[in-house]
Amino acid sequence: MSDKVNEQELVNVLSAKTKVEPQVIRLVLKHEQTFINKAKANAKGEVDIDSDDLVDYVTAQRDVKLDEITVETILDAEMDYLMDKGLAGYID
Repeated sequence: MSDKVNEQELVNVLSAKTKVEPQVIRLVLKHEQTFINKAKANAKGEVDIDSDDLVDYVTAQRDVKLDEITVETILDAEMDYLMDKGLAGYID
């Protein structure tokens, strides 16, 4: 996550949007960050993340007790938040 992101604000927004408890959202975001950190950047320094692979990775973690749809909803809401803040986008 970018330093420009207020994690508490992000967690509050995601919790309000998804009705998932903040500590569970933090867990999902932690595993998401681990997945992203392991991804390899291309020649431009961009990291292409397959959302299905990311959801599968997060739901496979033993401490995550959410279904795929809930994890996907959290991650989609996070992407919406980051795009609204101008901090993320999709690569065509």
